[in-house]
Amino acid sequence: MNIELEQEADGRWLAEVLELPGVLAYGATRETALLQAQALALRVIAERLEHGEVVPELAALFAVAA
Repeated sequence: MNIELEQEADGRWLAEVLELPGVLAYGATRETALLQAQALALRVIAERLEHGEVVPELAALFAVAA
Protein backbone atom coordinates (compact mmCIF):
# COMPACT_ATOMS: atom_id res chain seq x y z
CA MET A 1 0.00 0.00 0.00
CA ASN A 2 1.08 3.51 -0.65
CA ILE A 3 0.99 6.08 2.10
CA GLU A 4 1.18 9.72 1.14
CA LEU A 5 2.61 12.08 3.76
CA GLU A 6 2.12 15.82 3.80
CA GLN A 7 2.90 18.50 6.36
CA GLU A 8 0.04 20.92 7.00
CA ALA A 9 0.48 24.68 7.41
CA ASP A 10 0.01 24.33 11.19
CA GLY A 11 2.93 21.87 11.41
CA ARG A 12 0.90 18.68 11.81
CA TRP A 13 1.52 15.75 9.50
CA LEU A 14 -1.17 14.01 7.48
CA ALA A 15 -0.75 10.42 6.32
CA GLU A 16 -3.22 8.96 3.83
CA VAL A 17 -3.44 5.35 2.65
CA LEU A 18 -4.19 5.77 -1.04
CA GLU A 19 -5.69 2.31 -1.65
CA LEU A 20 -8.17 2.69 1.22
CA PRO A 21 -10.32 5.79 0.69
CA GLY A 22 -10.98 7.64 3.91
CA VAL A 23 -8.05 6.09 5.77
CA LEU A 24 -6.00 9.05 6.94
CA ALA A 25 -4.43 10.13 10.18
CA TYR A 26 -2.84 13.22 11.65
CA GLY A 27 0.20 13.29 13.89
CA ALA A 28 2.46 15.84 15.54
CA THR A 29 5.40 14.21 13.76
CA ARG A 30 5.82 12.44 10.43
CA GLU A 31 6.47 9.14 12.20
CA THR A 32 3.39 9.45 14.43
CA ALA A 33 1.12 10.16 11.46
CA LEU A 34 2.62 7.22 9.57
CA LEU A 35 2.14 4.81 12.48
CA GLN A 36 -1.43 6.00 13.08
CA ALA A 37 -2.31 5.53 9.39
CA GLN A 38 -0.77 2.04 9.33
CA ALA A 39 -2.71 0.98 12.43
CA LEU A 40 -5.97 2.35 11.02
CA ALA A 41 -5.38 0.64 7.68
CA LEU A 42 -4.87 -2.70 9.42
CA ARG A 43 -8.14 -2.24 11.32
CA VAL A 44 -10.00 -1.42 8.10
CA ILE A 45 -8.48 -4.43 6.30
CA ALA A 46 -9.39 -6.73 9.21
CA GLU A 47 -12.99 -5.46 9.16
CA ARG A 48 -13.23 -6.01 5.42
CA LEU A 49 -11.84 -9.55 5.71
CA GLU A 50 -14.29 -10.37 8.50
CA HIS A 51 -17.19 -9.22 6.33
CA GLY A 52 -15.99 -10.96 3.16
CA GLU A 53 -15.27 -7.69 1.38
CA VAL A 54 -12.50 -7.08 -1.15
CA VAL A 55 -9.15 -5.92 0.21
CA PRO A 56 -6.25 -4.35 -1.71
CA GLU A 57 -3.21 -6.41 -2.67
CA LEU A 58 -1.30 -7.18 0.51
CA ALA A 59 2.08 -8.20 -1.04
CA ALA A 60 3.68 -4.77 -0.60
CA LEU A 61 1.80 -3.85 2.55
CA PHE A 62 3.07 -0.36 3.37
CA ALA A 63 5.22 1.58 0.93
CA VAL A 64 5.78 5.22 1.86
CA ALA A 65 5.42 7.75 -0.95
CA ALA A 66 7.63 10.79 -0.33
